[in-house]
Amino acid sequence: MTGKTISEKLLSEKSGQDVRAGDYVEAEVDVMMTHDVTGPLTFEVFEAVTGDDPELVDPDNTVITIDHHAPADGVEAANNHNLVREFADEYGAQQYDVGDGICHQVLVEEGFVSPGDLVIGADSHSTTFGGLGGFGTGVGSTDLGTAFATGELWFRVPETLRFEVEGELPDGVYAKDLILKFIGDVGFDGCTYKTAEYGGSAVEALPIHERLVLSNMAIEMGGKAGIVAPDERTVDFLAAQTGERPEIPAYTQPDDDADYEAVYTYQAESLSPQVSTPSNPENAVPVDEVVGTDIDQLFVGTCTNGRYEDIRIVADIIEGERLAPDTRMVVVPASRSVYKQMMDTGVMETFVDAGAIVQSAGCGSCFGTHQGVLGDGDVCLATANRNFPGREGSMKSEVYLASPATVGASALYGEITDPREVELNRYDDYVLEGVSA
Repeated sequence: MTGKTISEKLLSEKSGQDVRAGDYVEAEVDVMMTHDVTGPLTFEVFEAVTGDDPELVDPDNTVITIDHHAPADGVEAANNHNLVREFADEYGAQQYDVGDGICHQVLVEEGFVSPGDLVIGADSHSTTFGGLGGFGTGVGSTDLGTAFATGELWFRVPETLRFEVEGELPDGVYAKDLILKFIGDVGFDGCTYKTAEYGGSAVEALPIHERLVLSNMAIEMGGKAGIVAPDERTVDFLAAQTGERPEIPAYTQPDDDADYEAVYTYQAESLSPQVSTPSNPENAVPVDEVVGTDIDQLFVGTCTNGRYEDIRIVADIIEGERLAPDTRMVVVPASRSVYKQMMDTGVMETFVDAGAIVQSAGCGSCFGTHQGVLGDGDVCLATANRNFPGREGSMKSEVYLASPATVGASALYGEITDPREVELNRYDDYVLEGVSA
């Protein structure tokens, strides 16, 4: 019999069964998360299934953030925020408020996720946590509300697509370019209810903040999860964040003879910066095919590329310069810690002097409701994860997706620009002080 993938091993561990792709399991969940949009229905379901004696099964690992409509963009949003606060106060959940940051970033910074954890969230980008060697996945509010009470959830063990990148990434190519390339190759639904497992020497060399990008956008090709096998770099990152060095469970490493549905192999040196054209992430093309496309707005942020290292790349490019005429830039850090780091290192001043707008930490215009939404005919180049019609505002706007380096270079000229035309930096992980609940 062939060996196992990470998903097969991890779900075997969490279910106490010897399972393979296609099997169904009841698995113990380590961390559960919701936010101000999906939270109210989750709370309703939880209280319905628990009846007269409602109690969270694991309040210390039940996390609720206020990040999507944050700050509140209307009365309904403000009321939902109050529901979050009241629920957390009544049941003891870990709650993070307006400005603390995006749920996925908060869980990483605050040390909720360790290698080998099974993490569920009522948000599709919960795949992010695979960047730390866990199995992270998005679930509906009904499933999550039940898991709040039981600590368990059923899963079909997913098949796995393996993406291997060997060699050293050339200048101007980052994890965002890799994942856009992968999505372009397999299609928006090419990994539906499958795990995207990332490996190879180029992936192993990535700092954690870039591994999180790969896992985050697994969902943009339909992925149930996106996982990078944890290693000493993972341990070092978590130790720097939390002060503790977690163990790397054996079940987080794939077998050499694991049975993959398909294996996609790339040579890093042959890769180039990518841009996804409107209006689907699968429309990935080399940047030189869209160079010269006029831009009205640039958006830097989101759970994909709103970390300090991402924002710093943009700041380095535009430092001492002004945004191109008739070009707007909106910067939304992924957490309060990132915001503070921007202030402490002069990055905030760089953006303000360049003419950019810096918002409080949260999802920003990625959710399409406030903090810089697009109008009819607007064209935006974003570090975001989705570019469907209306995703960032008007159904008549257009959004291109790219790496922070491509966005930074384009800000100088007001049109899509090859980042290899400017001086670029590549950062290792910064240690950020989290925001205690």
